[in-house]
Amino acid sequence: MRTSSACAQWMTYIRLMQSMHLGAVDLNLLVVLDALLTERNVTKAAARIGITQSATSHALARLRVLTGDELLVRGRQEMLPTMRGEALAGPVRRALDEIARALAPVEAFDPKTTTARVTLGTSDYGELVLLPRLAARLAREAPNVDLRIRSIGNDWTNALASAGIDLVFAPLGPDDQRPGLYGRKLFEERFVCVVRKGHPLATKKLTLKRFVSVPHALIAPGGREGGFVDDALARLGMRRRVAVAVPHFLIAPHVVASTDLLLTLASRVAAILAAPLGLAVLAPPPELATEGFTISAIWHERTHGDPLHRWLRDAIAAEAASI
Repeated sequence: MRTSSACAQWMTYIRLMQSMHLGAVDLNLLVVLDALLTERNVTKAAARIGITQSATSHALARLRVLTGDELLVRGRQEMLPTMRGEALAGPVRRALDEIARALAPVEAFDPKTTTARVTLGTSDYGELVLLPRLAARLAREAPNVDLRIRSIGNDWTNALASAGIDLVFAPLGPDDQRPGLYGRKLFEERFVCVVRKGHPLATKKLTLKRFVSVPHALIAPGGREGGFVDDALARLGMRRRVAVAVPHFLIAPHVVASTDLLLTLASRVAAILAAPLGLAVLAPPPELATEGFTISAIWHERTHGDPLHRWLRDAIAAEAASI
């Protein structure tokens, strides 16, 4: 986190840049200013950047006109920065470092030697289904790439654009397809129903009548109840009783394991948790026409061409294909 002093320096630099037309500024002057603020001596600054003392003095004169400030003044043993000069020191050094990094030759990408951190946005569904496999692959092939997982809400498209999240693992709906976003389909998901193995319906065909006759558990992300099951029942002139609604995919199966509730959930979650929790997996009534959904990897154009992110997207696609 930047200190208030550092923030003030950045604001000073931003105001300076806003007050002038960059096209009319010789950006080489920033190199001279950085050297002068570092060495605090014209001769040493000239030697540092490989120009003459006269050229350095001339550049300082131009900088003084450009900024309307002396920037450096004579001291007893060395030149001393003015308050304006001191405020510019940090921003100018950071700007030059950024330019140097940006213009440096791109090294060949090697996942085994790359050190980086990637933020992945998903729900607990994605964490359960994808993360164990992806983490194992990174440990083998990219041991210095660290993952950070963030829960996503309705604003994940904004988080991608603002660099809060690098990659999202989620269904890509029509409302999410915005300019600047890319998507890659990973796999199709379908729905199943689960009850505890001792439930009266555990060994029976799950008819529509039986489906609505028992109380249900519901996964309601963000507390939003309803969904495709209730919409389908409404079209049939029917309704169900939701006895328990929880916001997370992974909690609901545990609730079902100790009650007589019925839960409709993604098949891959059921496949992972049914045996450990003692759940019976049932096909939903065909009248509900549970079509399922498509899981995609979604990213912003800011990471589209980055070698690490291209490699990571391919790694995710490979792991998704084997789920």
